[in-house]
Amino acid sequence: MAPAMGDKLTVVDHPLVQHKLTLMRRKQTPTGDFRRLLREIGMLLAYEVMRDLPLGSVAIETPVAKTVAPILDGETVCLVSVLRAGSGLVEGMLDVLPTARVGHIGLYRDPETLAAVEYFCKLPEDIHLRRTIVVDPMLATGNTAVAAVQRVKDAGGRNIKLACLLTVPEGLATFAAAHGDVPVFVAAVDERLNEKGYIVPGIGDAGDRLYGTK
Repeated sequence: MAPAMGDKLTVVDHPLVQHKLTLMRRKQTPTGDFRRLLREIGMLLAYEVMRDLPLGSVAIETPVAKTVAPILDGETVCLVSVLRAGSGLVEGMLDVLPTARVGHIGLYRDPETLAAVEYFCKLPEDIHLRRTIVVDPMLATGNTAVAAVQRVKDAGGRNIKLACLLTVPEGLATFAAAHGDVPVFVAAVDERLNEKGYIVPGIGDAGDRLYGTK
C-alpha cells in the first residue's frame, strides 16, 4: 500500500466512513450533501485521530451515587485547517472537540509546477503547547501537506498528526520523505495520480465540490 509510511499510516476503514466516502465519490452528489458528508467523516476521523488523548479522573456524583470517572486531563488541541477544503473536515472534528483552537494555512497548488504556494497563515500563539492536527482532505502529490506541516513545525508545533480524506502511494511517499515522524490518518488510499496531479478514482476537487465553485 505505502511501505514508506510503515506504522505511521492509519487507514480508518470503519463501515460508516467507507459508506459516506462512497456517497461523496459519486459525481452526482450535490453540494449540500457533499458538505454534510465531509463534516460527518471529519467527526468520525476525529475519534481515531484523538484516540491517544490522555485521560485523568474526577470525582462526580451521578443521580444514583458518587463515583470517580475518566475525563480529558486538560491537554489542549489545535486543529490546523489547510484552506479551502480543510475547513469541511475541521467542522466535523469540532463537533466532538469544541474547545480546540483552530489555525488556518492558505495554500494553493501551482497548476504548472504542482508546487504549494502559501497565501495566508494564522496559527495560535501557544501552538507549541498544544497537540496539533493538520487537516487537509486530499494528500495527492504531497506538496501541500509537506508545506503545511513544515509551517506548523516552524511555528513550534509539536506532537503533530495529519488527517486526510484520501491519499495515494505517491503522496504518502513524498510526505514520508519530508515528515517521517508525523502519523497520517486517512479514510482510503486510492490507486494513483493522473497527469494533472489528481487522485484516481478520487472525488474530484474537494474545495470546488464543497463550495459549489465548479
